[in-house]
Parts: sequence; structure tokens; C-alpha cells
Amino acid sequence: MLRGIGWLLAFIVIVVIAMAAGSLIPRPLFAPAEAGVGQGQTIYLLANPIHTDIAIPLTDAIRQRFADLEPFGIEINHPGAAYLVIGWGGRSFYLETPTWSELKPAPVFKALTIDASVLHVDLAGSRLQNHPAATRIDVSEAGFERMLRYIETSFVRNSGQPVGIAGAGYNDTDAFFEATGSFNALLGCNTWTASALREAGVRTGLWNPLPQSLALSVDLYN
Repeated sequence: MLRGIGWLLAFIVIVVIAMAAGSLIPRPLFAPAEAGVGQGQTIYLLANPIHTDIAIPLTDAIRQRFADLEPFGIEINHPGAAYLVIGWGGRSFYLETPTWSELKPAPVFKALTIDASVLHVDLAGSRLQNHPAATRIDVSEAGFERMLRYIETSFVRNSGQPVGIAGAGYNDTDAFFEATGSFNALLGCNTWTASALREAGVRTGLWNPLPQSLALSVDLYN
């Protein structure tokens, strides 16, 4: 028993050190010639205790670019919609756990092992700018375009169109879509968000499995 406790404590220490290093070591290690923050486009990093999303301003160009989401219930031209909110995650956990009260063992097990992935898309109004969980990030036009391409390539497509998941959603404004890549807890939703931000020119931590470590690294290096 003592040996088992020792191994458990050693594992916890290793995870803590890895997460600290993942937050404090920047990626890329040296700042690129094109700074990630600056004039161009404003996006928002949205965070809750376990998950992050990216909010993109709904300009006319963005409404046109993501018009293929409309057939799945994303009313991208709704006059009250100011932001397109996109996040990536594990299929089982995302679809089957809309609230913590509905948490079940099977989705947790899949999240800790390997699961298929989905993209969650929602709309938000202008009040999002003042939400305490929203962090404003200004990126260059070139970085903004790279991030959009990264997001677009995360959708599984059939004949060029995104593949929606029928009957999946939390409210009247959102939808789920099949996504590329496999999900697990070590390389999950927050590492996808970090990758999208790096495409925009934003430096993140080396490894950010939690929203708190991602937010810390974004604050430290941008």
C-alpha cells in the first residue's frame, strides 16, 4: 500500500511540474517577427473551469464565410448576433454532458482515454465583450486569416459542406458538427484553442490542458 501511495504521489508531482512548465515555457519559444497582438481584428478567449472557446466578431465577411453553418440552425445573420463562438472537444463528453448534473461515467472514461471529436458552434451578443470570462485579444489581419483557416479545416466536410450532428445542441442558437482529430484529456479542447491562437500569432504555453494555464500563458507572453 505504501508503495502504491508513493507511485501516486510521484505521478501527481510529475503532472503538476508538467503543467507548470507547460504554462511557463512559451510556444513558440521566441517571439515571431509578426507580433500576435496588435491592430487588425479583435477576438475573445472564453473560459469556464474546464473548457475554452474562441469568439469571432460577426462582420459581413465572416457571415458570408461561415454561411454554410446556417442550414444547421446557426442563424448567423440574426440581428442580435455579434459573435460566432467555436470550440472543439470530445464527442461523448460534449454531447452527453450539457450540465454537471448530467455527468455520467462513460463520457468521463472516453475523455480520459481516446474519443472522437466534435466542434460546438454558438452565437453571442455584444454583451460578451464585458463578460468576466472573456479575454480580449487583438491579432493582425494575417494572423486572423490563418486562425480562420485552421478553424475551417477542423470541420469534417462532405462535398465541401460541414457535417452537422442531428438533434445535438444545448439551446436554440447552437449546433454540433463532426470534427477532425481525436480527443483525449492530455490533448483536448484547450490545446485545440491554444493551437488556433498560435495560428493567429498569439504565443501560448508549451502545453495547456486547462483553461487556467492557457489564460496564464496568454497573459504572460502577449
